[in-house]
Amino acid sequence: MPAPGPALMPTPATAATAATAPAPGAAGALPACPARARRDGIALFFCALVAFATYDAFCKWMLMRGNPPSLMNLARYLSVSAIALAWLLRQGDLRLWRTPCRWRLLARGLALAIVATCFMAALVQMPLAEATAIYFTAPLMMVALSPALLGEHVGRAQWGAVLAGFAGMLLIVRPGGDLPALGTALMIVSAVCYALFQLLTRQLAGQVAGATMYAWTALICLLATGVPALLLLPATLPPAGELLLMTAGGACSGAAQMLLLAAFRRVSASTLAPLNYFQLLLAVLISTFVFQRAPDAVALGGIVLIVLSGGYLAWRGRPAGGVAMPGTEGSRS
Repeated sequence: MPAPGPALMPTPATAATAATAPAPGAAGALPACPARARRDGIALFFCALVAFATYDAFCKWMLMRGNPPSLMNLARYLSVSAIALAWLLRQGDLRLWRTPCRWRLLARGLALAIVATCFMAALVQMPLAEATAIYFTAPLMMVALSPALLGEHVGRAQWGAVLAGFAGMLLIVRPGGDLPALGTALMIVSAVCYALFQLLTRQLAGQVAGATMYAWTALICLLATGVPALLLLPATLPPAGELLLMTAGGACSGAAQMLLLAAFRRVSASTLAPLNYFQLLLAVLISTFVFQRAPDAVALGGIVLIVLSGGYLAWRGRPAGGVAMPGTEGSRS
């Protein structure tokens, strides 16, 4: 997803990459060779975005073949949980129960589980481009929610960008359009929950190790999406080949998350943030040329408004109170 990996993602492809990256001056911080590190980091970031967009397209294709969304999520989080376990083993500490801030970690994981569930269910009915565009309003929602939930100040220019982005979303979901109401509602819920997920990520940054945060999220999503999937198993399971494909797709979204981590170890989040909307461009191209479902002119105008609004906020880096764009914190896991 901005599937929504954590795709992220989108999407949009999936979770707190900047929060798990080393702090400047710490061991493993940004390299001392900035020019080469910048090139490598940007290249890794684009590879991650391509991987997230590819996973979203893969999900759409598998859903069009009649595979249940719940089974897709189960396969995905089996793969992501395996990656999380490998990461914890490398760190040498599996004692997740000793982690501080457990309630916030639980809330963060449940928020992402809702994102994954709603995104995958919406993608059954929604065109890929419009679904990804609605999901990419999550950064705008994060800015809008930050004064109430984080006590941070948002300036008038940032509020203007947020309103412009929401206007773009209204152009996409306008009355009289051909988007299904249920799919649209599910995608909006997904975007709101992803904004809450990122706000919780900001609260936990610096308090919980990256591997631990990733593992908590993976395991909670596995339980929250896996139990319903097992209870609602279809009478006839997909062929073994398709089950393996689902698992491989999940591994792709997990690998994309690792690429994001590698990118953020080399380049600052503020440099990468404006590039995040490349994934939305990929979604529009894939929807148009692979699925033969191009956005109409009005919806395309809405997508452009969302990109310009989110890009402006990302370019500004942080509003007056320090609200970082979700695009700077990684895609969904």
